[in-house]
Amino acid sequence: MTKMTVDGNFAAAYVSYAFSEIAVIYPITPSSPMAELADEWQSQGKKNIFGFVPKVVQMQSESGVAGALHGCLTCGALTTTYSCSQGLLLMLPDMYKIAGELLPCVFHVSARALATHALSIFGDHQDVMACRQTGFAMLVSSSVQECMDMAVVAHVAALKTSLPFLHIFDGFRTSHEMNKIDVWEEADLRAFVEQEKLEKDILSFRARALTPDAPIQRGTAQNPDIYFQNREAANPQYFHAAKEIQRVMDEMSKITKRAYHVFDYYGKADARHIVVMMGSGAITMQKTIENLPNNGGDFGLIIVRLYRPFSAEDFCACIPKTCHTLCVLDRTKESGAIGEPLYQDVCSALAGMGIQHIRVIGGRYGLGLKEFTPTMCYAVLKNLSAKNPKNHFTVGIIDDVCQTSLDITEKYYLPKDNYVACKFYGLGSDGTVGANKNSIKIIGDKTPYFAQGYFVYDSKKAGGITVSHLRFGKEPIHAPYLIDRADFVACHNPSYLFRYDMLTDLKENGVFLLNCPHTDINTLNAYLPPSFKKNLAEKQAQFYVINATKIASEIGLKVRTSTIMQAAFFLLNPAILPYEIATQHLKVEIDKKFSKKGENVLRMNHAAVDSAKNAVIRIDYPNEWANTELIPNKKIENAYVRDFINPILALQGDELPVSAFSKDGAVPTGTTKHENNGAPRLLPQWIMENCIQCNQCSFVCPHATIRPFALPDSVPTPTHFQTIPAMGLPNVKFRIQIVPYQCKGCGVCAQTCPTKEKALVMRPADELLNQEEE
Repeated sequence: MTKMTVDGNFAAAYVSYAFSEIAVIYPITPSSPMAELADEWQSQGKKNIFGFVPKVVQMQSESGVAGALHGCLTCGALTTTYSCSQGLLLMLPDMYKIAGELLPCVFHVSARALATHALSIFGDHQDVMACRQTGFAMLVSSSVQECMDMAVVAHVAALKTSLPFLHIFDGFRTSHEMNKIDVWEEADLRAFVEQEKLEKDILSFRARALTPDAPIQRGTAQNPDIYFQNREAANPQYFHAAKEIQRVMDEMSKITKRAYHVFDYYGKADARHIVVMMGSGAITMQKTIENLPNNGGDFGLIIVRLYRPFSAEDFCACIPKTCHTLCVLDRTKESGAIGEPLYQDVCSALAGMGIQHIRVIGGRYGLGLKEFTPTMCYAVLKNLSAKNPKNHFTVGIIDDVCQTSLDITEKYYLPKDNYVACKFYGLGSDGTVGANKNSIKIIGDKTPYFAQGYFVYDSKKAGGITVSHLRFGKEPIHAPYLIDRADFVACHNPSYLFRYDMLTDLKENGVFLLNCPHTDINTLNAYLPPSFKKNLAEKQAQFYVINATKIASEIGLKVRTSTIMQAAFFLLNPAILPYEIATQHLKVEIDKKFSKKGENVLRMNHAAVDSAKNAVIRIDYPNEWANTELIPNKKIENAYVRDFINPILALQGDELPVSAFSKDGAVPTGTTKHENNGAPRLLPQWIMENCIQCNQCSFVCPHATIRPFALPDSVPTPTHFQTIPAMGLPNVKFRIQIVPYQCKGCGVCAQTCPTKEKALVMRPADELLNQEEE
């Protein structure tokens, strides 16, 4: 096996492609990268472990995918797909058929929330829990490494048990997390297939295929006299599945040296309080318990890997005899139920095995990818060990309506001595995330260091905020939660200074890097917000600035500052990778990425890498900044904007209590106008003498920030409100006005302007901001 830095989607897609003859796809966030990778590998002519190129077919809908997949399976083809959320629910009718006909296959699912009161593209377990009654086996991964290992188990076990499988991992949290893992080489996979005598199982599967050479009928209609009996006839397949899956895990562990079980117990053999979980949150709980005094003492953790079929015997066998309370955490919500699905399964398992002395409580966490941190784990453990623990609780929110939430005011942090933590604030599509992924690959693949990367996206994607969370260390990194104590923070968009608190998560004496047009202390003193200066000085942080926007413009990269900022990051973090070595690797990656775009593009990006060394300036700010007087915010009359919209825009939506929301998710209309995106690096400047008043710039602006005005001459206007006579309208003046704080700086308006001498030209925002805002 070779070590590579990949994400969960790559890990699952890599294995599924190797085991499949056909992949039927319809991309849906966050599972799309798996389908895209399979399609890319097919176009490159990459072969599977059986020696030929799989066929990848994109359908017109998820229901079409399920129907086509069902058809492929009935013809004896090894078939796979990738899905989640509403798309997965559209496959439910065919999933019942596939399971009922005992057709082995694997669906790789990056589990995601469902659209209920509102749409959420982010991860939890609501979609897969809606599939638990279909008859599919359900195998759950908790990390990127497990995504690869469990994918192997799923494909092998599906053929061994003749059952269809859902291979499940948390959407975004695991699917998009980058980590350095052991990647199965194709030779290893082929050897495992031979060891498992999988060819025999494949032939057995093919022997059941529908063919005119040996006709058989499936999908008949049955009357009440026989349907029930036939439904029960498949029971043996499920009764023996857990043992067969465990056997495959055991055989795999001989190769990987990583042991997995259908239920894995972590903790002391005499623990009294046990938590039951599945998915990425289980890793956080495991690390929290291990960090407690006496290595967890009274606490233990059971990680559910095989959720369906649920083996009560195996589950109860891994519970310590000393246990008297179990806490089951579900990452889903089933309105109106007596408890969430995993909680009910655990209660049923204990009752079925005659265990009556264990008290079971349940809780919900992490819906819609709400963070699940060590602090929340600590609150769960405290509640579990209380004399009268709260049942059916929530953790991570403030429920002031039904009082279900646990108190998380007491913060609990895990030690981070074994890695360096870095945060990067960027603008969606500005290249920040791509550059950080590049840094992770360089450090993870070119050095002995382990690397982890996770990227928080605004659901608006392009133009929204991105926050990259990177960790680098000498040991494997198991931290599926956001960084809350960073050694290094970089702000790639200076307008964020006035919108977000980027210093709260910076540790004392940490390093802050700012892309900023001002590089001398006097100008910075006037430019920086008072709260930023105060927090910076109180933390005694090291402060560096670089005018990456100016450098990019001079080089010819326009607003593409990501390569410059990436080089600056390596310059300020030599302990991770020496700057000279890092820049060599950066240039190699640039050559790979931009080789098809010509020598000029390569030259500009190489120049961007070299520019950082002399452009990063350390700012020795005065200690008096710690005494900066804070200016109270302007009082906002609109209570909804003040108490609801503004906290969300400031990335403080986690602090909103349940009472702040309507029961059905309804919100007032016309609220987008209150959103202040922060000015981009470049704004369009109207050159009135070149304007032909065609208004095409306004028509194409994706964010409605280019607005034409026709005003009677008698209307008073500000000093800088320059106008020209409106064509065809006597005594009327015309102007193109920009709304600066809602502009994304994309430049579409300037590109669309049809005049030879452009009437809209992109200029640095600082030159225009005050005037245009007025």
